[in-house]
Amino acid sequence: MAAASASASALPQRHRLRLGPVTGARAAGALLGAGILTLVVVIAVGAPLITHQSPAGLDIKNRLLPPVWAAGGSAEHMLGTDHLGRDLLSRLAYGARVSLLVGVSAVAVSGVVGVSLGLVAGYYGGLVDDVIMRLADFELAFPFILLAIAILAVLGPGLSKVILVLGLTGWAQYCRLTRAQVLGLRETEFVEAARTIGASTPRILVRHILPNAMAPVIVIASFSVAGVIIAEASLSFLGLGIPPSVPSWGGMLSEGRTYIERAWWLVTFPGLALMLTVLSINVLGDALRDTLDPRLRNLS
Repeated sequence: MAAASASASALPQRHRLRLGPVTGARAAGALLGAGILTLVVVIAVGAPLITHQSPAGLDIKNRLLPPVWAAGGSAEHMLGTDHLGRDLLSRLAYGARVSLLVGVSAVAVSGVVGVSLGLVAGYYGGLVDDVIMRLADFELAFPFILLAIAILAVLGPGLSKVILVLGLTGWAQYCRLTRAQVLGLRETEFVEAARTIGASTPRILVRHILPNAMAPVIVIASFSVAGVIIAEASLSFLGLGIPPSVPSWGGMLSEGRTYIERAWWLVTFPGLALMLTVLSINVLGDALRDTLDPRLRNLS
């Protein structure tokens, strides 16, 4: 029995995620962030049930109505209307769909491309590594938002185009991070043991290396969702992102700035929605980082 235990302890062990509890103020902040983000998701999914108004319905007679609690407000338009008489609450709810869809989809595209290239570069090394890393350096040499503006100026606005452009201009950070993880994992004992028993390279990468390299990637992805949402709002604000016919928070800010002195609600509510959504995602990302690797908790 003792010999069997000694033999088992000598076997190579896989790295495991270091999980730790999130306590104190960060736990309270994470709970608040989760609540806000859950509310945003519920509003986005249940937009047709929350408001009976169409986000594109024009009503010039009721243009620039203030919120219901202000003088001149209407219970039919809880948060007021814009310069074309469109219901602001409805546009905010449907705009949440656009922001969340772009944020999650673009990060998924970036992650799949970047992680795949990082696995290949880190495992094979040599010329393959040099080529992929030079491509990543080339992509990182351009400012993220300026590169997206340049591409969309050629392609034109559109939801699918924004997702594709933001996804393909953000892969380099995932590639470099995954490569760094793979460089530390490819010579470990459990990987060597997998090679010894004849496991194929794809199996080694997917079954043995990838799960142990995902913790920092997940953390970066959680923060990137917030960055992509801000990028989409910036592009829509400049008229290069989501078409004006589709409600988006950035587009609402762009349209409302002309009337900011007489209709403050046109920029206040979209701005608050954008700020609270991004803040909640960042707080949750912070808590996720502490959970996946509590060693970093004292470094922030």
